[in-house]
Amino acid sequence: SFTMNTYLFIYDLMQFCGHSWIFTNMIVRFMSFGKDSLADTFYSIGLVMRLCQLLSVLEILHILAGIDKSRLFPRFLQITERIIVLFVVINSQEEVQGKYVVCVLFFLWNLLDVIRYTYNMLARTGIYYLPLTWLNFSLCILLYPLSVLAKAFAICVSLPYFESLGTYSIKLPFPFAFSIYFPYVLKVYLLVLFVGMYFIIQNLFSERKAHLATGNVKKKQS
Repeated sequence: SFTMNTYLFIYDLMQFCGHSWIFTNMIVRFMSFGKDSLADTFYSIGLVMRLCQLLSVLEILHILAGIDKSRLFPRFLQITERIIVLFVVINSQEEVQGKYVVCVLFFLWNLLDVIRYTYNMLARTGIYYLPLTWLNFSLCILLYPLSVLAKAFAICVSLPYFESLGTYSIKLPFPFAFSIYFPYVLKVYLLVLFVGMYFIIQNLFSERKAHLATGNVKKKQS
């Protein structure tokens, strides 16, 4: 409906503005301060990054409500990966926030999202620019595995801090005699991260094939 389409356009516009601000901020800071800007990336853009990622949870609700035709499972994996790495791993460990891997991860996320939300906004208005369609559904196949490697590296870097500080590790008192050692949870999640990458890349290839075919048809019709 027109109302739902307008709502989705506004959502995409808000995400585009947020990610564009982050991406532009990172580029300008790097050009101005060089490598010195990398260490405090999280402190300068972390708040906006967290707001954008929290807002992306709505995309799962969009699919469940039927107003977005994307597949639920791959999108759920992509969103939860970012939420876990950003809020659980990076946000909880101040020592990790200054690592260069955080800057690399944010750069990859925002590059993909600026392109994706630009494509989505145009698609809501019925505009399908073939080069943008190709870029949106091709670049993600190349950059998504790199972002997974960056996420895995961030988790590995954080492990010593979780081990020494005991963050999120839980030991229940008697009579339960049960404990959760969080570094083990993160190591298991590393396996889940790479297994999930297989399903997401498979979905990215199928989306690319479907949308490029649709884009070619619309171009011929115009």
